[in-house]
Amino acid sequence: MNSLGIAIVASLAGLLFGFDTAVISGVTHSLREVFHLSADKLGLAVSSALWGTLCGALFMGKLGDRYGTRDMLKVVGAFYLISAIGCSMAWSLPSFIGFRFIGGIAVGGSSVLAPVYISEIAPAQRRGALVGLFQFNIVLGILLAYLSNFALAVLLAGSEVWRWKLLSGAVPAAIFFGLLFAIPQSPRWLVVKGRFSEAAAALSRLRIEDAAAQILVYQRAGAATDSATLSWRAHRRPILLAICLALFNQLSGINAVLYYLNDIFRDAGYSAMTADLQSVAVGAANFIATVAALLLIDRLGRKTLLLIGAVGTALALAGVAFVMASGTGKAWLLWLLIAFITSFSFSQGAVIWVYLSEIFPSEVRSRGQGLGSATHWFANAVISRYFPVVAAASASLPFVFFSACTVLQFVVVLTLFPETKRTSLERLSETLEGASAQ
Repeated sequence: MNSLGIAIVASLAGLLFGFDTAVISGVTHSLREVFHLSADKLGLAVSSALWGTLCGALFMGKLGDRYGTRDMLKVVGAFYLISAIGCSMAWSLPSFIGFRFIGGIAVGGSSVLAPVYISEIAPAQRRGALVGLFQFNIVLGILLAYLSNFALAVLLAGSEVWRWKLLSGAVPAAIFFGLLFAIPQSPRWLVVKGRFSEAAAALSRLRIEDAAAQILVYQRAGAATDSATLSWRAHRRPILLAICLALFNQLSGINAVLYYLNDIFRDAGYSAMTADLQSVAVGAANFIATVAALLLIDRLGRKTLLLIGAVGTALALAGVAFVMASGTGKAWLLWLLIAFITSFSFSQGAVIWVYLSEIFPSEVRSRGQGLGSATHWFANAVISRYFPVVAAASASLPFVFFSACTVLQFVVVLTLFPETKRTSLERLSETLEGASAQ
């Protein structure tokens, strides 16, 4: 199996990430009825997974540095499987929240471990596209969840359909878990641990001809020190970039929209079945825009995509806010949400996991990725927790806020973010560490 095949296997963590993110949108109405939830309690049920993602992002990076990203991805795969089965069998709101929390740990772990693993086995000239496979699989998972929700709603009847929607995630989780036994540990991580013979074997599997020379490159870059710690003094610049990128990703409102997409359509007057079908259209737009971004990310660069997408995202969100505030132009809502999803997927969606996996040095890469992911999931948890509460008071207010934050993102990216395309991880580390020391 070459680097592409290995990257595809690892990136399937993104498919489960996306599926778990979107499948909940098809069961929120049932959760309200089965567990008699208010808007506040629904926000608690949905956001419960996100506190798990925060824990996964915080702790899985450190565990990945210690035990290897490949082996920790096996733990992630097992957690996805347990969560899908448990949520489908939930007998009470606390049991549902508990199993959602386990799934959240898996999502948080995926967002840290898979991009780091892929970035470390990918050649520099193709790293953006290969790490981007993670985001590709996220949006594929989102689309599959919307399709699954729609198909099960059509094929099955009764009050228990929501359980089958949640259980469907167990199938890809089992496949992912099994495939992980066919890929090697990261050679960079093996060098950090001083396991040079295993690193040479892993490089051979990646079809690197001069494994000994490559190991020396890793050593010279400081990859052989496993005592390094992530610190503000040594890594100030990449820490700032990671926090800013992760915060703006969620301040766009993307996950709040994905989680409550069917509710947004219902609030605008659409039926449940129509809402399911329109969610599929949004998921398809998400998928197509991500494919386009992955074809261009190593040509145009990460920064350019972020700037282009911020303009489209801000305009689309402003349009949604107008429709919700005025009560007119309902026919435009689907197209505005598609424009929002397309702009986001072409920029922030495609860039975030690539960029986070590039900007930290090897010895703290998983922990740095964990910091960015934890910031992402903390913001996600807070926004998703209170979105239904704020939207119940004013349907337009959340979208006004999201649009303003996206405008601010454009300014920050334009002035502070460096370009990372087609630069080796070792060279990026030298550049950003030099900037931190100034």
